[in-house]
Amino acid sequence: MQLTKLFVPAVAALTFSVPAMAQQMGGGAPSIDDQVNQLDEMVNLDEGQKQELTNLLTQMQNDIGANEQEAQQLQQQLSEHVQSDYDEAAIRADAEKLGDLTAEMTADSIIIQSQIEGVFTQEQQDQLDEAMAQRQEQMQQMQEQMQQQMEQQGG
Repeated sequence: MQLTKLFVPAVAALTFSVPAMAQQMGGGAPSIDDQVNQLDEMVNLDEGQKQELTNLLTQMQNDIGANEQEAQQLQQQLSEHVQSDYDEAAIRADAEKLGDLTAEMTADSIIIQSQIEGVFTQEQQDQLDEAMAQRQEQMQQMQEQMQQQMEQQGG
């Protein structure tokens, strides 16, 4: 059970952080094929696993992508309500829609992550856990280095 508790966030982190980091670096989000290839390099997937992951990641991208656009529109609508003659009922209605949409996105994400977890063998799960632990350690080291640099510059 402990593995599952660690693995689902690891897949989520991999699935969501890689595209986010790529966008921040100006390269745009990696394609689903690139993501599957990256996983293949990490854990040596068979052809059936590659196809299943491609299908699941495509489903996730389609489901969550459409909901993300709607959530952004609702956030924009909410920001437009900020004025002295506000409409509390409209604000609460938009906020409730956003909350419902966020809950739906979260549930969809967890369901697909669970389906993704089912694609990997135990050995592959162990390899991914190790890779995610290494990446987390690297990120922590980078944060510490950045903090030290900021302290040196500010001190």
